[in-house]
Amino acid sequence: MGKEYSVQEALKLAIKAEKDSMDFYARAASVAKNERAKKVLEMLAAEEATHVKHFFDHYKGTEFGDLQSFMATPVDTKNPTYVKLEKAISEDMGEQKAMELALIEEKECIGQYTQLAAGVVDPMVKAIFERVVKETEGHFALIEAEYAHIMGMVNDSDVDTYVRE
Repeated sequence: MGKEYSVQEALKLAIKAEKDSMDFYARAASVAKNERAKKVLEMLAAEEATHVKHFFDHYKGTEFGDLQSFMATPVDTKNPTYVKLEKAISEDMGEQKAMELALIEEKECIGQYTQLAAGVVDPMVKAIFERVVKETEGHFALIEAEYAHIMGMVNDSDVDTYVRE
């Protein structure tokens, strides 16, 4: 049987995960050479920041401080995905590797949040995790389309440009 999360525990987990994702996308965008990939990564970073704010608005804990201070905190350089991104940057692997890492990270998040949602009884907590799953699935699809474009694969992104802004 899984762990039962309180609303505040779920929000805390979501806030931390979304901030880590925001930092990942911002860093990947900062080194992207492909302008289209850069735009996608910047958009994803901005969406993650919006998610942090949404969750933060409902969080009653104090360990993060205020939203502005929390958003300005340094990157968690021990986050495994961020470590892999920095390694890829140092090896000059570019957008392809960043997109591959993002796909892996988003897929892991989908699995983790789906599992957490399945084991939660509190409807508010369940809704928090289910919302994160839905948004993460959207990110996965967007990253997958951009990866296909970077790799020169035929994909929906070749026919239908992004209209998310």
